[in-house]
Amino acid sequence: MKKREKAVYACQTCGFQSPKWLGKCPDCGNWDTFAEEVQYAAAPPRGARTAFSGDTGPVPIDAVVMDDECRIQTGIGEFDRVLGGGLVPGSLVLIGGDPGIGKSTLMLQTLYGLARQGIRVLYVSGEESVKQIRLRSKRLETVSGGLLVASEVDLDRIMQMVASEKPDVLVIDSIQTMYNADLASAPGSVTQVRESAMRLMILAKKSEIPTFLVGHVTKEGAIAGPRLLEHMVDTVLYFEGDRSHVFRILRAVKNRFGSTNEIGVFEMKEKGLEEVPNPSAVFLSERPESAAGSVVTACMEGTRPILVELQALASSTSFGTPRRTILGLDQNRVALLVAVMEKKLGMHLMGHDIFMNVAGGIRVDEPAVDMGIIAAVASSFLDRAVPEGHIVMGEVGLTGEVRAIGQVEARVAEIRKMGFTRCLLPESNVRRMTRMDGIEIIGIQTVAQAVETLF
Repeated sequence: MKKREKAVYACQTCGFQSPKWLGKCPDCGNWDTFAEEVQYAAAPPRGARTAFSGDTGPVPIDAVVMDDECRIQTGIGEFDRVLGGGLVPGSLVLIGGDPGIGKSTLMLQTLYGLARQGIRVLYVSGEESVKQIRLRSKRLETVSGGLLVASEVDLDRIMQMVASEKPDVLVIDSIQTMYNADLASAPGSVTQVRESAMRLMILAKKSEIPTFLVGHVTKEGAIAGPRLLEHMVDTVLYFEGDRSHVFRILRAVKNRFGSTNEIGVFEMKEKGLEEVPNPSAVFLSERPESAAGSVVTACMEGTRPILVELQALASSTSFGTPRRTILGLDQNRVALLVAVMEKKLGMHLMGHDIFMNVAGGIRVDEPAVDMGIIAAVASSFLDRAVPEGHIVMGEVGLTGEVRAIGQVEARVAEIRKMGFTRCLLPESNVRRMTRMDGIEIIGIQTVAQAVETLF
């Protein structure tokens, strides 16, 4: 080992470094994750240099020349919405998701949409051969002469490839397979992932090439590799969904060029992912009629209102401690609302198991659906269905009051469009909003008043 190099042990989950091997990482708490790596004590290797060549000194911000460049449209409306309106030149986008969820499929369809516009794109895979990519592309019907594919893991070769081909958009699938020959550690290690992402970031910023990095996720659902990886990129997208369900949700958790509240909804079909322009109709398509425990409420995902079905089942428990099984909702929030129901409505739920689910696999975490949760649990407990055409919304406090929620008019407009006729809203919202034809608005102040109106 050269004098400027020294051996350290790095956690392959979080990147914590130690001069000796440890069985348990003191930072993230995982066991048997330390591996020996080479650390450069003096100058970093050639490939790891991070300076932007050609940069000058600091300049006044008002003297920076702005190009009137519009965003690049990918041709997939749901994807463009999550990105904030399209691809920004020179941006670095990280896409994570479970194995088999459809990340590579989404990338191929995105590049095909760009290639049809005459944009030159390059797809580099470290996991598949070019024949395998061609076979999958044929199945997805994404074959185009402007879509260049390559199977390569050597980062230096990829840099040469980009310099010679000069693509307008680059995809690396996946970042964990990239290998930098200047580093002694194995591909997928913390050092390799960090340095590979750094070189790709410099390439994207200097050449103004939008670059996608596909990343694997850990058992906890976070993108594998150091957390520094998420700080280096401009946008972090998570592709969510269950492989046993057809719906996929693309969600932004970081976006320097747009909102992190937007989601894109896709349906997995035989020929790839298909956009779902009206998620409310899809999520409510199989809702049973006049079923106890089923309630429809409206949640906001960014600027888009989505109607979702909340399902609850309250049954007598045969154990000493009742079960609380919650899917798609905050378990602590549901426990809080159940306690409010026991205190303010006199419902003895301590002797009942409570199961709750959000139909369609979507996750809802805003307080505006509190009244929907209470209505669903009360409907199952009383074994009475919520009247047809009714929707309930509102945040619930610990004293049983129903508080105001945001973006009410957008929610009510979506509710009216979906054919519902009565909407229970917080009284404070009703006083401030404008009346709408075709739907009856009922103001409620307490959970007792809401339950009395419904049942």
